[in-house]
Amino acid sequence: MRYLISLLILLFSMISFSQNEFHVFPNDGNIVQGTKTGDGSIDKPWDLQTALSQSSERVNGGDIIWIHEGVYTGSYRSELQSTILNKYITVSAYENEKVILNGNKGRKLNYVLEVNGSKVIYKNFEITYLGDFSRIKGEDNFIASTGINHRKGEDCKFQNLVIHNIPGSGIGSWKATGGTVIEDCTIYNNGYKGSRGHGVGIYIQNQSDKTRLIRNNIIYNNYYKGIEVWSATSGSKYEFVKNITLTDNIIFNNGSPSKKYVDNLIIASKDAEGINVAKDIKVINNILYHNVDFNDMKNYGYGSSLTLGYSSESPVENIFIDNNIIIGKNNALNISQAKSIVFKNNITYAGYIHFNTSVIEALKSGELDMNNNSYFTRPLSGFRVNKLKDYKLDQWQTEFNVERNSILSQLKDFDISPYIKVQRFNTNSNHFNVALLDKDGNNNIVDFSHCNVEEGMTFKIYDIENRTVIIKSGNISSDLKIRLPMNLNQLEMPLHNKDATKSANNFGVFRIEFTEKPKHKTFFGRLFGWLF
Repeated sequence: MRYLISLLILLFSMISFSQNEFHVFPNDGNIVQGTKTGDGSIDKPWDLQTALSQSSERVNGGDIIWIHEGVYTGSYRSELQSTILNKYITVSAYENEKVILNGNKGRKLNYVLEVNGSKVIYKNFEITYLGDFSRIKGEDNFIASTGINHRKGEDCKFQNLVIHNIPGSGIGSWKATGGTVIEDCTIYNNGYKGSRGHGVGIYIQNQSDKTRLIRNNIIYNNYYKGIEVWSATSGSKYEFVKNITLTDNIIFNNGSPSKKYVDNLIIASKDAEGINVAKDIKVINNILYHNVDFNDMKNYGYGSSLTLGYSSESPVENIFIDNNIIIGKNNALNISQAKSIVFKNNITYAGYIHFNTSVIEALKSGELDMNNNSYFTRPLSGFRVNKLKDYKLDQWQTEFNVERNSILSQLKDFDISPYIKVQRFNTNSNHFNVALLDKDGNNNIVDFSHCNVEEGMTFKIYDIENRTVIIKSGNISSDLKIRLPMNLNQLEMPLHNKDATKSANNFGVFRIEFTEKPKHKTFFGRLFGWLF
């Protein structure tokens, strides 16, 4: 026994030396205050800015900075950087404590959190504006801001963050940030009003050959677009809108707070010289949705869910669009400027499928590879080349040799079976995002039998549009199925906005959190469980 205890002490010492844990408390905390002069210990914690300013000599890969519960008001800049191969610094809320970064302090900085270092994980906290502030450009108390301004630093990870009510964009992750992952985040109600809505969920670029990954995020009700894979710059001498993968995201009703539905996703470049082209981008297994009435056979109005291309000098190139749900108004799908696209296995509900005339060359050359898709449009002549011609499916197939195994039906024939998407968090195996699309707005049963969920596990269900309120809870039965309610009507409105709208009754997005059943521990598990 003495030998075993000695061995365990040695093991604990090895773990302690390989990983350091540091602690952060609010500098105005009621009981414990973080300070600039602390050492990061639980007894002498840092304030948040001091923690984020540490050099790699003090905090490096494998170390964890725990942020303890509280509201941290101000703008923060992270210079943390891991210099150890394949090891990350982690900045996380401590255990299940609620941590809020509140940017509303009146400082004229255009971010709540700016990130400048590499190989750092930011996870499990909230970024927002609290209190009184303007969301109308030009008013006295208006300051445009960004939730996370990821200015530089490759291979970072942003995980399970809630970013909302920022008077600007949720995340700006710019060209010098290759290899970065954004996953399991909820990004909503961000932006402000000017000449139009401003502020997107995520604005993303990449100049690196490393792939950027945007995975399993819920992005909705931002004042402008959902995700912009985009550059508004013209005259660049190199490419920085490339090598990006978007998968398993749920993006819906963006533009709603500005009373105009706009792109849930746009992939494009505005470069007039044709150098900085949007290219090598994959869009797989996403849901792009705007409020529609499936009983309205006209579906008039503006509501783009996906736009590919913008400038004729910089058509998108090598874009892969597979197995997505694309639902919107008259212009739900716009293939505007394109050199090469693979577009397969998608379901699109729109007035027309819109193409610009510049895309005809790519169609004729076979560079637009489109097949195995299902389209629902107002007329049967649903393929529209703007200012040229509307095509029926057989005409489209004959003229361009595409869509050989696709179908095109009218809106009145939209009869898709209830579509249920269940996506496990990468950061928590017991948490799931669930999207439900049902034409008639019926409640539906979700089967968790393939999700490693066990009978008797407790669960909590949240409507993501009113995300702090539990709408249902209990223990899952032996069939591992849960009925989800539709026709919910409660919406967490953007602060200082009365125009945003709830999703239609035919669409719902839910967060389901399971808790594992207590397991019997062995003697060694009870004795040393704290160690692991």
